Amino acid sequence: MATWRALGVTPHVAQNTARRGGSAIDRRTTRHPGYPVSQQKRKRVEEIFGWLKTIGLQRQTRFRGTARVAWMFVFATAAYNLVRMTRLLPLGGSP
Repeated sequence: MATWRALGVTPHVAQNTARRGGSAIDRRTTRHPGYPVSQQKRKRVEEIFGWLKTIGLQRQTRFRGTARVAWMFVFATAAYNLVRMTRLLPLGGSP
């Protein structure tokens, strides 16, 4: 942690206040206004990977080779985007 601070990098990781010795992330990190924003963005990204693992069949690959695995990942993320777009559209069909 001290090495990152010496480089001027602020770690944006979740605070674990339930830990016995307290959180490893101190007030110097959480006091900045960008910290809660970072946590909200992190949650959105984790939701996508959770969907990919549970519904998008990305927990364990079915293919061999980086090209096929990459193709399956792109396919699954495109499917996620389609599912998400249907939720963003109004129910009436016209914007």
